[in-house]
Amino acid sequence: MKIVVLNGSPKGNLSVTLQCVHFIQKKFPQHQMKIFNIAQELRKIEREDKAFQEIITEVKTSDGVIWAFPLYYLLVHSNYKRFIELISERGVQEAFKGKYTASLSTSIHFFDHTAHNYINAICDDLNMKYVGAFSADMYDLLKEKERERLILFALHFFDAIQNNMPTSRNFLPLVQSKFDYMPAHSVKRIETEGKRVLVLTDSSNKQTNLGKMVERFKQSFSPEVEVLNLNDVDIKGGCLGCIKCGYDNTCAYEGKDGFMEFFNTKVKSADVLVFAGAIQDRYLSSRWKLYFDRSFFNGHAPQYMGKQVGVIISGPLSQIPNLRQILEAYTEGEHGNLVDLVTDECASSSEIDSLLQSLAERLIKFAKEGYVKSPTFLGIGGMKIFRDDIWGRLRPTFQADHRFYRKHKMYNFPQNDYRTRVMVGIFTLLLKLPGFRKEYAKRTITEMVKPLQNIVKKA
Repeated sequence: MKIVVLNGSPKGNLSVTLQCVHFIQKKFPQHQMKIFNIAQELRKIEREDKAFQEIITEVKTSDGVIWAFPLYYLLVHSNYKRFIELISERGVQEAFKGKYTASLSTSIHFFDHTAHNYINAICDDLNMKYVGAFSADMYDLLKEKERERLILFALHFFDAIQNNMPTSRNFLPLVQSKFDYMPAHSVKRIETEGKRVLVLTDSSNKQTNLGKMVERFKQSFSPEVEVLNLNDVDIKGGCLGCIKCGYDNTCAYEGKDGFMEFFNTKVKSADVLVFAGAIQDRYLSSRWKLYFDRSFFNGHAPQYMGKQVGVIISGPLSQIPNLRQILEAYTEGEHGNLVDLVTDECASSSEIDSLLQSLAERLIKFAKEGYVKSPTFLGIGGMKIFRDDIWGRLRPTFQADHRFYRKHKMYNFPQNDYRTRVMVGIFTLLLKLPGFRKEYAKRTITEMVKPLQNIVKKA
């Protein structure tokens, strides 16, 4: 069989993910695997029609397609995202229709599920036959058990093609609205009271729903807030995956473009951040993805600590819960406070006006109060993955993260809580005594709530 591999790593042949593909090649030499370094060669693919058409021709004549990629900010690399946009922009969806497909990623398992959900949805939109996903830790290939798991994954993929196996569609087609938002002028302008509000958008057309929503939101403030278009930011290219920033947060692009200066002077100095974008396929635009990827020069250290965050979206966000979770997880992981997500889905101009006005009011109110809502699993679980790996195997590479985590007491391992360790040890021994265990069972519920009741009484 002929399998096309679309490599989403900017490092091309030196990709960790691609080593998993090479391993499959070695184990299944009877199958031809044609590899394209999509993310690394995106500029050529976008600029030269011949290069793009070669990939599409190979896909069209293949038996199957493997989407192989490393994780970049809860999704795929911005160049990979741009390639996916090109498929629809250039009208070549038919080449992918009916092809068996699977996704293969490497990461530290930080929101790998949202990346695979995205690729699965893209495959469903292209009417491909999605067999499944394989999500490996970046060094799983060193483990015999994981190598065996990878072999079985590949075998199942080849068997599905060989036996023409039926596959389920996991994501329904998106229903697009033709609603045209007609905003009214704001009658109430909110004093920013010294809080700096920054609106980031990729909208260049003020006549689109997104453009009009940004303008209406801007009118809610006095004095006028700053709106920056990401298309005007000097960004020479996507994240290289070189990790040169790991030691001191200095990007390989320093002195070559203006992204670091833009982020350090504009984004970091804002008290309130508002992201405004339109949905493209199952995410925002690749330009927005470029913003997120390039901000990785800050490593795994939260950059929005105490900041208020709002999101304005044009498009069917309610039909893409995966994207909502990405936005929520991103904000929580950056230790910011996501106040609200406002979309144009309600198809009521007056309701959108009210929602935008309310968002503006709450952003300033919460900024003055310093309010940050309590984190959920999205933030806490994600930070524990970072904490463990920065303390462990990633520490030599990400020394800037290590210094940040140590300074902000983010190494909150349970084994450092000696009081709890002593209490747990004592109770574990006492519970071996039948009499104590019986009495403990009787009093567990009342004792559990007692310290909380004491606080309530004092209040």
